[in-house]
Amino acid sequence: MTNIQNKKQVYIIHGYTASPADHWFPWLQDKLQEDGVPVGILEMPNSQSPKLNEWIEHLLQNIKVLHKDTYFIGHSLGCVSILRYLQQVSIPEPLGGLVFVSGFTDPVPSLPSLDEFTNGHLDYQQIMDSLKARSVIASKDDTIVPFSLSKKLAEDIQADFHEVDHGGHFLQSDGFTTLPMVHQVLIEMMNANK
Repeated sequence: MTNIQNKKQVYIIHGYTASPADHWFPWLQDKLQEDGVPVGILEMPNSQSPKLNEWIEHLLQNIKVLHKDTYFIGHSLGCVSILRYLQQVSIPEPLGGLVFVSGFTDPVPSLPSLDEFTNGHLDYQQIMDSLKARSVIASKDDTIVPFSLSKKLAEDIQADFHEVDHGGHFLQSDGFTTLPMVHQVLIEMMNANK
């Protein structure tokens, strides 16, 4: 049993066309709850045809715990949504951190319908000031979000970058119903923040 105090809170934000029951989200929730960490997987509205304002509003309404032991896990579209949310919410002290999987903040060439999420300026300095730790995980053979976009995101927010050779987009259809790397990176982040 990892030694983690109960005041920690993790939020998992899924991506385009996904739901809390998909991919490795339920597994990660179970794993963290075994560690004694409360986890919320938010059901983002209308994920087949997402609208930026609806997603931000949903995050503003449903994220109740924002303090030095709050952590975010984002997958794909969930990542830029978390960053947009962080630009709009008042944060009393730097949050614990975030782990992004296959994230992007620039337009994805194959998904122009998501451009409204990437249009407009992001204040990377403010994002870095509001999060003690940042990590990005990406796969070189991701056919949905180009690897280069995730790498650029990691550079923009000065995150630790973990590259995988064969992970695709880390979807259930890529064989991912568990993702131990996310759990490991997050636990290390939590332990380092003690």
